Amino acid sequence: MINLLGTESKDINPLDLVLAEQRQRSERPWVMLNMIASIDGATAIDGRSTSLGDDDDREMFKAIRAVPDVILVGARTVKAEGYGPVSLDEERRARRVAKGLTEVPVLGIVTGRLSIDPEARVFSDPAYRPMVVTGTQADPSRLMMLGDAAEVVFLDDLSPASILGHLDAASVVLLEGGPSFNGQFIAAGLVDEINLTVSPKLVSGDSSRIARGGEAKPPLNMRLDRVLLGQRALFLRYLKADNGEGS
Repeated sequence: MINLLGTESKDINPLDLVLAEQRQRSERPWVMLNMIASIDGATAIDGRSTSLGDDDDREMFKAIRAVPDVILVGARTVKAEGYGPVSLDEERRARRVAKGLTEVPVLGIVTGRLSIDPEARVFSDPAYRPMVVTGTQADPSRLMMLGDAAEVVFLDDLSPASILGHLDAASVVLLEGGPSFNGQFIAAGLVDEINLTVSPKLVSGDSSRIARGGEAKPPLNMRLDRVLLGQRALFLRYLKADNGEGS
């Protein structure tokens, strides 16, 4: 059960909520980021995020995946989390089609050297081939091994701006990590929305924050848009603030 804090509403339907939220592209696609972290900021336990989540988080994750045209994720996260093809149930497919979207978002895997296993589960559904975005240092032998399992896109520049330029037909792009990949978009000032699940766990250890790497200068000001309370976890939505709001 997920409730919207500050109201008397009960049993919020995450899919209804996230599909109704406003996302307005401007000169580029709207970029949203979805991550989970423990109270003390860990994004993984034993290298995976799944141990941080619960049933409510899984429902929110599935709802958020119904929003974008494209899901972007780094190749290391695909391997660490054991990604498969994007899977949406009939309701989410129908709701997307009703909004003028394709039944299933495109999954884009970003890897500078094409360092991804062509036998990975993410390539197992020929009906929904992922898009692999790579650069000029890609290993030609791995390209041959991929064969027809993916649509491979070569970019001279794998910066966030360049990737979004290639995806310019999209209205909404969803980032799913990892932290280094997220950090590149944040440092470039190209994140409009963050959906953060706060897991009620203390982990310590050396797990990464939700973003790391180059520093955003100046830091991006965000404003809290809504708070949801699950059985145990908090679900926060932040939007990029305008004109210094949130500072």
